[in-house]
Amino acid sequence: MAEIRTAPLVVEFPFTRSLGPVQSAFLTGLRERTVLGVRAGDGRVIVPPAEYDPVTAEEIRDLVEVGSAGTVTTWAWNPAPRRGQPLATPFAWVLVRLDGADTALLHALDVPGPESVHTGLRVRIRWAAERTGAITDIACFTPYDGPGSGAEPAAHSGEFTDPVTGITTPARLDYTYAPGRAQSRYLRALAGRKTIGERCPSCRKVYVPPRGACPTCGIVTDTQVEVGPRGTVTTYCIVNIKARNLDIEVPYVYAHIALDGAGLALHARIGGIPYDEVRMGLRVEPVWTADGTFPDHYRPTGEPDAPYDSYKELI
Repeated sequence: MAEIRTAPLVVEFPFTRSLGPVQSAFLTGLRERTVLGVRAGDGRVIVPPAEYDPVTAEEIRDLVEVGSAGTVTTWAWNPAPRRGQPLATPFAWVLVRLDGADTALLHALDVPGPESVHTGLRVRIRWAAERTGAITDIACFTPYDGPGSGAEPAAHSGEFTDPVTGITTPARLDYTYAPGRAQSRYLRALAGRKTIGERCPSCRKVYVPPRGACPTCGIVTDTQVEVGPRGTVTTYCIVNIKARNLDIEVPYVYAHIALDGAGLALHARIGGIPYDEVRMGLRVEPVWTADGTFPDHYRPTGEPDAPYDSYKELI
């Protein structure tokens, strides 16, 4: 039996958002070592602050300053920190109700082991040495043997010099992809510059890439069929935003291509033609690099465009 392939994959993108007045004040406050909450209509102090009351959905803007120490309300031990987490050594995730707040804030607690943390533990903020206006300005919490302040939260205007108005948060997912037997056969065939699909014994549709079973009929698809290599553009989009680590100049075209003999369109980049000349019905063929294990892109064949009726069911 042929070995099933696996490959490490990373999905990563920067998520950028603007901030309203409440979140702007909260993050700018952290930069200035000040923790702000917001007072709801019933008097509760919410930290981190929300722009709308979670109970009534009313807009709330009444900012108040709370303490930098608080009490652990619940916790979980993290024995193996992952990349990008607050601490590189084992730590506790804790929910901390800061003095003056009625809700809890999630962050890391720096303690030597799980025996050092318990519900009710008093803790305080350890500020980051360099602060930029982000939740990471709180480096972590540490145990604190001092009492609560007992003071009421003080009203705060939320005004700071040079306020933070937007943030960019990196989002990343690392995982191992296992394509299964059907797609492993497909990938091995691509490495030999052939494209194979699998035919459903009931509806006779040829799936490319193969899935091992027909998603319509629910029947195993074990009959392999070579398709293409040429095909027809069924629909497409023009990409105007350059992707990180992708050495392709924008704009370029990404298209759905129905390979000859296939019952399903696959997607690929179109090259060898100006982006504004790509069209539905364009006949294309694969282009391989010298050591490529899959087509680098598809280019026009020079054939007349395919009639719409020949691919309308594959759009």
